[in-house]
Amino acid sequence: MVEGRAPEGGKRLLVLGAGPGQLGLLEAARLRGLHVIAVDRNPAAPGFRFADRRAIVSVEDETSIDRLAAAERVDGVIAPGTDFPVAIAARVADRLALPHPLDPASAQLAVSKLRQRERFAEAGVPHARYETCSTLREAEAAAQRLGYPCVVKAPDRQGQKGLALPAGPEELEDAFALALEEARSNMVLVEEHVPGRELTVNAFSVDGYFQPLTVTDRVVAEPPAFGVALAHVWPSEASPDEVGSAVRVAAVAAEALGIREGPTYTQVLIRGEMVPGSLPGTGGAVVGELAARLGGGHDAELCAAALGVDLNELALSAALGEPIEEEALLPSNETGGACVRFLVAPPGALLEVEGLGEADKSECVNWVRIYREPGFVFGPLRHGSDRAGAVLAVGDSREHALERAARAADRIRFATVAPEALVSLGGSPSQPAEPASGAA
Repeated sequence: MVEGRAPEGGKRLLVLGAGPGQLGLLEAARLRGLHVIAVDRNPAAPGFRFADRRAIVSVEDETSIDRLAAAERVDGVIAPGTDFPVAIAARVADRLALPHPLDPASAQLAVSKLRQRERFAEAGVPHARYETCSTLREAEAAAQRLGYPCVVKAPDRQGQKGLALPAGPEELEDAFALALEEARSNMVLVEEHVPGRELTVNAFSVDGYFQPLTVTDRVVAEPPAFGVALAHVWPSEASPDEVGSAVRVAAVAAEALGIREGPTYTQVLIRGEMVPGSLPGTGGAVVGELAARLGGGHDAELCAAALGVDLNELALSAALGEPIEEEALLPSNETGGACVRFLVAPPGALLEVEGLGEADKSECVNWVRIYREPGFVFGPLRHGSDRAGAVLAVGDSREHALERAARAADRIRFATVAPEALVSLGGSPSQPAEPASGAA
């Protein structure tokens, strides 16, 4: 028996995804002693090290996942950290009569940006104005009505794939082409850009009761990496009224989608004025997107560090149909501040990561995670998947946590070279080259 793994006969869990967004849950499952089967199409996915069995299968291949779940006789299936497989997990669980926090209909609503917005409109949940477009001409007309800058996105993607913020008509054609190329359908969303503070509401529901946990500030990159989170910081700098409005709008959004059990991750924008026709108590808060899963930016680990509430453990219990006690949702050791700061490597093929041990032992740093192995080729930062790693730090205040995370990040250097400088065999430099070491 491998240390930390489940003995023969233990509960068996199928986890859809083994990338950075699933690391926390996979580690929690291993510590719990579950027998974990992890699915990911990337053989080098970092989460595979926590699995008893790895399946090199796309998390979007529903037929193969269905067969795998049946063959492995799993007790539960979960899709943390990424949207599209959330609906697959719910359908597989339904077909195999497994416990699951989401019914297939609610899960399908949650993974479609378009269907979400349709339900929000019906229920009076404040959200940005939008139009669906299948041609550039339609997109141009929509952008004129909604105003520039506007948001152009694929309605069925995440991680900033197919997402752009054209500042004017001259940038719209490229933005539309990008979104259409990434979309699974022949449709693109053109959406009103809502300026203001970006918050994330991490919550957990039990029997229809929506328990808000961490409300964090979402620090994002500038275009062309529009929407990519560089940090999640708790507590938010928003006023108590703004935080209250964000929680209220996240709760009514979950209710509108029929989500009564399990984790939700809701991005909320504070626009400063109430949207006409919105439900009472939502103030100037506007829903950007809701995901019926754990956040993919180590939000569960941040919640545990900030409040002592183990969101990963709660999600595991929900996936396995285990009862959840009220006490498990209540803060137990609230700290002054906590943050996840993401690391960005300079473009090129990764040779090595320097300073990791020093950073990991830094004061108030809970952990440092590096997502990629030597030989991986980094491109410029455009999507969430382009990030190289993350630091989780705590402190007496949010400012203290940010400072500690920044100090740890400054100690880490990614040594990279141009990809052509690597020999195809062995991954070593083909000739002496000066590595481009960049602080994250």
